[in-house]
Amino acid sequence: MPCDTVLKPRQTIQQRAEEVRRATANLDRRLAARQVKPVIGPTGGITFVGWPEAERDGITDACAYRRLMVSGSASAKMAITRAEQISGRTVDKTALARGVHSHDNGKTWVTH
Repeated sequence: MPCDTVLKPRQTIQQRAEEVRRATANLDRRLAARQVKPVIGPTGGITFVGWPEAERDGITDACAYRRLMVSGSASAKMAITRAEQISGRTVDKTALARGVHSHDNGKTWVTH
């Protein structure tokens, strides 16, 4: 995954991969407990409202989504499915690849 390769100074790829796994597992638990709410944007981007910046460890919403869809719990995937149903659209993988994301809990969506 791309977020595994953004290393901190003097960090190995294995250490970064473990950080990403840990942060994603934490997000998974928060989604299952409904402490974090996934929101789907008008162009199919996704953001996780309530996921504190301190717990993200530099992981983007798109990367977290990809990891959850591969190795997340059924509860986390169900939360994302609910968000898709509520918004009336699915997460668009091409929008994620283009970098569509939100910095304000889904109020506005940008690519930069």
